[in-house]
Amino acid sequence: MAMLYQYYFFTLLSLVFVVISHAANLSPEVYWKIKLPNTPMPKPIKDALHISGKTSQPYGGLTWDWFHVFSKNELHKLHQLSQPYGVYFYGVSLKNLNEDHLVTRFFFETDLHQGKKVNLKSLKNNNPAPILPRKVVDSISFSSNRIEEILDHFSVDNNSEDAKVIKRTVELCEQPAADGEIKYCATSLESIIDFASSRLETNNILAIHTEVEKETPVLQTYTIKEVKEKANGKCVICHKVPYPYAVHFCHDVGSTRAFRVTMVGADGTKVNAVSVCHEDTASMNPKALVFQLLNIKPGDKPICHFIMDDQIALFPSQNAVLQMAEG
Repeated sequence: MAMLYQYYFFTLLSLVFVVISHAANLSPEVYWKIKLPNTPMPKPIKDALHISGKTSQPYGGLTWDWFHVFSKNELHKLHQLSQPYGVYFYGVSLKNLNEDHLVTRFFFETDLHQGKKVNLKSLKNNNPAPILPRKVVDSISFSSNRIEEILDHFSVDNNSEDAKVIKRTVELCEQPAADGEIKYCATSLESIIDFASSRLETNNILAIHTEVEKETPVLQTYTIKEVKEKANGKCVICHKVPYPYAVHFCHDVGSTRAFRVTMVGADGTKVNAVSVCHEDTASMNPKALVFQLLNIKPGDKPICHFIMDDQIALFPSQNAVLQMAEG
């Protein structure tokens, strides 16, 4: 009998090994379909996967074409354009902020109504970093202790602006989470899926993002035409950060309401923006940027902001297909 149990044990172990090995060889697209069968893939994810398929050296070699098409300071510009990730959790002095930080739009739920005018810079982030399979990125170092190796891998001069941005992104990912924050840097689509489904405790997920008609680099006034609530509950938001391949700074932001906000800019540009409203801010840092800009204290009231067009908000959903179809 003991030998029979031992046989069953090793048979089961072999099957598990086969399943794990098979999963490791799945493409990111197939992994998404298997793990999130009821969730249509958002356009920013599709676009980044498409870019990876067009690079001349998508899964090997030292460089990727898109990285070298950029001007010397392009990654630095991307880092400046990215929405700040610690505005709720990390203290900051207003006197140290540049103009880009100060025009970042934070507001209250009561501001989300038809006819409301908001001043915004473009919600387009223009970060073309390709999403690569997990088996590829897992073979590339991602650690501040291995920066020289990383720069050498991507043929980046250690003294360049690009090198500074790469170092900054790695440091951001290694920073300890603040009180009330659960964070994770996903270096692949597979790891985004695993983190989101784990935090949301479901594989039935609604994934939404902002849609921008065209680039509008200057600050302009937008008029809200329509507001629809899309989700309410636990939420994970993933921000795409500057790096030679797609890296997403994901964090569990707790109880959140999400709205689809249709706006038209003064120049006629149409935007279908996603506004996320953080319902419980009590545990957040009172010295964080957002509380200084809005002149309130943590826990006073829900705080909202729009997400850029390459950021993804993920919620548990009872019927993700239906909700996405409704727009």
